[in-house]
Amino acid sequence: PHAGNQLAVFMEPQGLATEAMAAITREMNYSECTFVFPAETAGTDVRLRIFGRSGEMPFAGHPVIGSAFALADDGVIAAGRDQLVFGLGIGPTPVELEWADGRLRFAWMTQQLPAFGPSLPAGAALAAAMGIAAADLVPQLPVQEVSCGSAFFYAPLTTRAAVDRVQMNGRELDALFTAASVRRRGIFVFTTEAGPDGATVYSRMVGATGSEDPATGSASGPLGCYLVRHGLVPPSAAGAIVSAQGVKMWRPSRIHIRLAVSGGEITRVQVGGTSVLVGDGRLRSA
Repeated sequence: PHAGNQLAVFMEPQGLATEAMAAITREMNYSECTFVFPAETAGTDVRLRIFGRSGEMPFAGHPVIGSAFALADDGVIAAGRDQLVFGLGIGPTPVELEWADGRLRFAWMTQQLPAFGPSLPAGAALAAAMGIAAADLVPQLPVQEVSCGSAFFYAPLTTRAAVDRVQMNGRELDALFTAASVRRRGIFVFTTEAGPDGATVYSRMVGATGSEDPATGSASGPLGCYLVRHGLVPPSAAGAIVSAQGVKMWRPSRIHIRLAVSGGEITRVQVGGTSVLVGDGRLRSA
């Protein structure tokens, strides 16, 4: 409770217009809210619409995991069921369910296979735009775009202290992306420096306006793919990657990443975790 990434799940949104769902999400002021509707396409169990503060999103990670737990808590998902398929803006998204003593214990979301994109020049200018020293960037590793449904750039840093020092400068980053003729994306920073939490990586998702996300599921699948692609995690350990995120902002999260690798290629990407329900109620709109 009171850690990780908050989520509000609206179980009975029928009749709400898109504009109303967007307004409710701004009112809640969480990273995202979800709205659960009956299935719209064959092969899916529910239609899940995801909204962030700036509008509707076709895909996001922690809202899918959190919504699965909310549906289980309400009895919409029968105890012991092993899979649910959400209809998202990007299409059907399977979620594997693990139970213990009749309660949902863990959920695994399957993401798209990775697409590796362009890299940014990893030098003093990029480091300065991130509020760190050039020596904090891991040499000979790219700051590269990876997507498993949502695209982010991944910047490997040398230490956890360096990750904690990151403070993005939006104007300088815009100039760097423009100069490189690369589409602007969020930059996900991480380090493989070991810590007492036992996590594989220690990470942060820091926005150019100073905002920070405590758990970014959509960025975690691509993170695991980056780690395997660039040799930071061997294929033999790709099925048990843990990212510790949100620690710096006092909302610690543990995000689990499970990759299947065959013949040197990533053949499946899953991101998993657990959620804690802390309250329910009604939101009055009039």
